[in-house]
Amino acid sequence: MAATHADEIPLRHVEKEVLIPKIMREKAKELCASKVEAFTHCCKESGFLMVVKCQEENAALKECLTQHYKDPAFFEECKKEYIQEKLEFERTGIPAKDRKQKLPTSM
Repeated sequence: MAATHADEIPLRHVEKEVLIPKIMREKAKELCASKVEAFTHCCKESGFLMVVKCQEENAALKECLTQHYKDPAFFEECKKEYIQEKLEFERTGIPAKDRKQKLPTSM
C-alpha cells in the first residue's frame, strides 16, 4: 500500500537539504519580486559601482529572502509542493518542468 499523505512520505537527505530548499529559493524570489526588481534595476544603473551604490537594495532583498528561508511554515509548504510533484512524477513519469512546459501548448 503506497503512502499518499505528505506526512507519510519518507524523504531522502538530498530531498530535504537540496531539492526542497531549491523550491524555497524559487518561491521566495517570487514573493520578494519587488526587492529583486529594485536590486536588479540598481545594478544595471550603477555598473561597476553596484557594490557601493546598491547596498540598501541588496540588504532589503537579503532580508526578504532570509525571512522566508527561516520560516518553518514556508518550508512545510514547499515540502508539500515537492511531495505532490514527486507523487505526480511517480504516477505519470513526466517531470514537473515538462508538465508545466507542455500544459499551455496542449490547451
